[in-house]
Amino acid sequence: MTEAAPPRTRPAQRRTGRQRAAVAAMLDSEPSFTSAQDLYARLREQGNPIGLATVYRALQALVEDGEVDVLRTGEDGEAVYRRCSTGHHHHLVCRRCGKAEEVEGSAVEAWARKTAAAHGFTDVDHVVEIFGTCAVCAAAH
Repeated sequence: MTEAAPPRTRPAQRRTGRQRAAVAAMLDSEPSFTSAQDLYARLREQGNPIGLATVYRALQALVEDGEVDVLRTGEDGEAVYRRCSTGHHHHLVCRRCGKAEEVEGSAVEAWARKTAAAHGFTDVDHVVEIFGTCAVCAAAH
């Protein structure tokens, strides 16, 4: 039986403001990871007068509260965001189209625990993102 990673502790519940709700709603309609700048542009196109700094603050709060996942893209290290399932998981991301699949990695979890213990570390957390080319993109090229 695979041991699940311990749940992340969440900060005290934040008040959900209008801007944060707008950012969260926009993420709900996005199937792939997307950048803060893209979210900002779409919100502005819909007539929302939100500022870019507010979009970043809202995204950071959503990440801290465990409601949104963030990863750095392989090409330029840009942060991109997506609503994901709760619980510890990893992502398999297409570097061409951005499609992302949530994956579990029991071997990764075992390796992380073993490596941490071998070096005397406790209370360990980790992030693993795998970048490649999805079947659709591979077939198109």
